[in-house]
Amino acid sequence: MIEQLLEYDTELFLFLNNLGSSTWDELWLIITNKLTFIPLYAFLLFLLYKNYGLKSMLIFVVVIALMITFTDQITNIFKRTFMRSRPCRVDEIADEIRYIAVRCGKYGFFSGHSSNSMAAAVFTGLLLKPYYKNLIFILLFWSAVVAYSRVYVGVHYPIDIVCGMTFGAISGFMFYKLAQFLLKRFVTV
Repeated sequence: MIEQLLEYDTELFLFLNNLGSSTWDELWLIITNKLTFIPLYAFLLFLLYKNYGLKSMLIFVVVIALMITFTDQITNIFKRTFMRSRPCRVDEIADEIRYIAVRCGKYGFFSGHSSNSMAAAVFTGLLLKPYYKNLIFILLFWSAVVAYSRVYVGVHYPIDIVCGMTFGAISGFMFYKLAQFLLKRFVTV
């Protein structure tokens, strides 16, 4: 059963990965770069500050640091536990993939890009929903695009990104609840 699922995953990866073309490669390399979205993160922090104030912002910064650390470290634990090779390291499909990433890490289950971007999307989207009701949908779409970029550049299977996004959503929601608790405890009178 698991082997059949992994086979389907490989087939879906090959299909999606081969949809790419050299025309779009540079765009997807920009999207998959972790530094690309620093302006977005800065803008989201500004919106949090604008709508919640400085004291709340300090709580958010601490919670965000904890959330990203948690999400990133759990992702690494999964990678070292499952030791599933990334598609760019599998010799059997090497001739069939479009590998355009800058580097290919050792293990890929599950995607850190997917989990971190989804955690950020859910966390900030929920906090800002009272002020910008549709922002969460934009952030979820952004996270899905970042996740897909990992398949496009050849470093993650679809299951890696789906599991990463699922874990990121759970993580983002947990830390959103933590932020709400801390706001009630230390900010709200």
